[in-house]
Amino acid sequence: MNLKILTLLFCLISLSAFGQTEHNETRKIRNAIYVEALGSGLLGSVNYERQLSRNPYFTARVGVGFYTEGNFYLTIPISLQYLIDLKKNNFIETGMGYTWAQFGADDCFRCDGSDKTDNYGNLYLSIGYRKHFGNKWMWKVSFSPLITNNHDANFTPWFGAGLGKRF
Repeated sequence: MNLKILTLLFCLISLSAFGQTEHNETRKIRNAIYVEALGSGLLGSVNYERQLSRNPYFTARVGVGFYTEGNFYLTIPISLQYLIDLKKNNFIETGMGYTWAQFGADDCFRCDGSDKTDNYGNLYLSIGYRKHFGNKWMWKVSFSPLITNNHDANFTPWFGAGLGKRF
């Protein structure tokens, strides 16, 4: 009788240890690299994202993007996001950030070209949907309106979509 109880107890402890190993492996996925069309990088960007906390889900991201309207312009989006867990690897993503743009990139925001600064910045808020799938992949779509003090364009609606790998 004691041998049966000891065997059962050993099996339960083994299963518990296996479950914790699985959980720790999923917690190690704290980084993502993804490409984004439109979005906070203006026309396109490559982004690195780091998860800052597990529960709640806070992330920070930095990217390198571009805008072109006759000339090629560099953009650097940075942001903080909060992910609301909807279960089964589905998330609502909310965030706010800042996009630095090289002089000339502000043409896309109805600028008349009289701005003589070397740099130009835009604040943005975002809300969207994110899905983690397969073996560490993710995709996302977002609404990221730009808030700027550039002449008459105080609010510019902007959308984006991204695809990337988590590691």
